[in-house]
Amino acid sequence: MTVLSVDLAYKRYRDCGIALLRRGDGEIRVEFPNLGLSGSPRPDALAQRLAEIAAELGASCMLLDGPQAWKDGDNGCAHSRCSERALNTPAKTGTPGQVKPANYGPFVAFSIAVFDTLAQLGWPRLEDPHQSQGRAVESFPTAAWRGLGLRTLPAKAKTHPIDLDAAFSSLCARFPLQVARKPDHDELQALVAGLAGLALEVQEEAGYWAAGVAPFWKAGMVREGFIVVPRPSGVLGHAARPYP
Repeated sequence: MTVLSVDLAYKRYRDCGIALLRRGDGEIRVEFPNLGLSGSPRPDALAQRLAEIAAELGASCMLLDGPQAWKDGDNGCAHSRCSERALNTPAKTGTPGQVKPANYGPFVAFSIAVFDTLAQLGWPRLEDPHQSQGRAVESFPTAAWRGLGLRTLPAKAKTHPIDLDAAFSSLCARFPLQVARKPDHDELQALVAGLAGLALEVQEEAGYWAAGVAPFWKAGMVREGFIVVPRPSGVLGHAARPYP
């Protein structure tokens, strides 16, 4: 089973973290592919490149840390999608064009556009957690750390090398990870979020939580959507294995 996990960034391509996770023979092998893009990020170019990487490396599921759709105005939540309310995300994606806090707006619009383009390229949004093959799945690294019972990684600007080492070591102690090198902040966020994809692919329901409701079209736009985060489960393996 192979999944591609992406920590999205909209200002600079180099801030996008990418992790490829392969599960087999009792271990999880992790690579950190090079995005290979430069200049100002564009949703269409990024989505195209991610689809190419997924095809080249044989990924059957893609996870992205960013909103996939706008809020349904009738979902019963004041300012957010159902998934965001369930996971208490810092940003609240409202009805089209409305985001709280407002400075998240450009990123939210960028992320939704990436999901839209991926759908056009044959990577539709996850509609049923039991059918994740070839789907684009929304992730949330902060909730991934929490869901695994581990200390969350601070924002990049507030993360010191000791924080990064401690977070990575906590994952290596929990899961049988085989990595070629230590990840940077963005890659580590992609890695922890990607663990949910492995559980999805083998349908180990105890190993993930699909928060929210399935995406659907309303007034010409996609609304809501699941956010999938990992949970502790034997399907991923928990034998401690120190780096490297």
